Amino acid sequence: MVPRSIRWRLTLLYSALFVAAGAALLGFTYFLVSRSRPSAGVVSSIEPGLPAGQALTTPDPPALTTYAEALRADQLHQLLVEAGVALAVMTFASVALGWIMAGRVLAPLRTMTAAARRISADNLRQRLAVPGPEDELKAMADTFDDVLGRLEGAFEAQKQFVANASHELRTPLTLQQAIVDVALADPGASVETLRAACLRVRAAGQEQERLIDALLTLARSQRGLQRREFLDLAETVRELLPDAGSEAGAPTVRADLGSAPVLGDPQLIERLVVNLADNAVRHNAGGAGERWVRVWTGTEAGLPVLRIDNTGPVIPRDQVAGLFQPFRRLGTERTRARPRTRPHGQGRPREGLGLGLSIVTAVATAHRGTVEAWPRPQGGLSVRVTFPACAPPANAPGREPGRGRPPVTRPESSKRRPETDRQGVGSAGD
Repeated sequence: MVPRSIRWRLTLLYSALFVAAGAALLGFTYFLVSRSRPSAGVVSSIEPGLPAGQALTTPDPPALTTYAEALRADQLHQLLVEAGVALAVMTFASVALGWIMAGRVLAPLRTMTAAARRISADNLRQRLAVPGPEDELKAMADTFDDVLGRLEGAFEAQKQFVANASHELRTPLTLQQAIVDVALADPGASVETLRAACLRVRAAGQEQERLIDALLTLARSQRGLQRREFLDLAETVRELLPDAGSEAGAPTVRADLGSAPVLGDPQLIERLVVNLADNAVRHNAGGAGERWVRVWTGTEAGLPVLRIDNTGPVIPRDQVAGLFQPFRRLGTERTRARPRTRPHGQGRPREGLGLGLSIVTAVATAHRGTVEAWPRPQGGLSVRVTFPACAPPANAPGREPGRGRPPVTRPESSKRRPETDRQGVGSAGD
């Protein structure tokens, strides 16, 4: 039966190697001794014992040679027996020493195993922290500690995400219940009052629908790509240029669209474009200053790139990284304000969900791309999404890479899309 303990296996391995080496050494020594021949001086010095009173006579050389060979054979046999006994004794000693050495070698592993058993989902802050020289075992322990660190960060982010999502979903539910309770508690409620209450409930339900759609998009992006098709970022962006409505002072969209072939999921890339562009419009600066959104597509160092710049409030550089976290917004507010009770299309535009840049990052990561963002000194944000290089098929439509379309400048109200497509993120991390 093969022992299951690695300590026993190491012990047997050490012992087997020692026995093999010892047997080889003894065999080689015996071979060298057996091949050697006694010199003539040694043979002539051998004198057989004589009985008392008998005169010493000159020995016969053949008799002396025969006697020397018999004596040598007896010595070789004795050497072989004693060497075998010594090898057997050292074999047992090697088993004991191998057991001890295997235990010392495996001691750090036992320590790591005991520490790993104490670590659970509620105790991810504990680390192995194995001391000692920078050897293979310490490298393995340090790697395990790094994995624990990443797991702890992922667990904390997941807990925070669930808490934020629960808060965001609970708010419209609470609002709906309060509206219905107020309407039912008024015995003299008119038709107009009830109609207004229904519209407010409907608006809160639309907020929930938007949030659920955004969460599903985020989960789909993080799950990876289910389909891959060749598409041109220029054509996709041209169809999805941002729309801010017909309000006075709407920002101007400036598009410089050069061919940028990408291999990926068209629906996810469309959502990435919509999230960036629409919210670049939403978070533009107000007042009398010029308001614009600049969209650029093309290739840089052979890589397809989408870049969107906009005017807007000045964003501290240390807050840019936080905009990529779910439900994070510019400033100290963790989540958005209470959902607006006006039906969609009446009054001010609705607020974002705080998932936009998270969705953009997830989509780019699913396509093995990168997202970079940096604040503009005059206000606003610049976001650049870089995708991996790919060669479009020979029959793919579109222009040659690098050949851009002349810049397009048009007011925002020239193109509108269904509101169900406008999940968003923008310069302030909506």
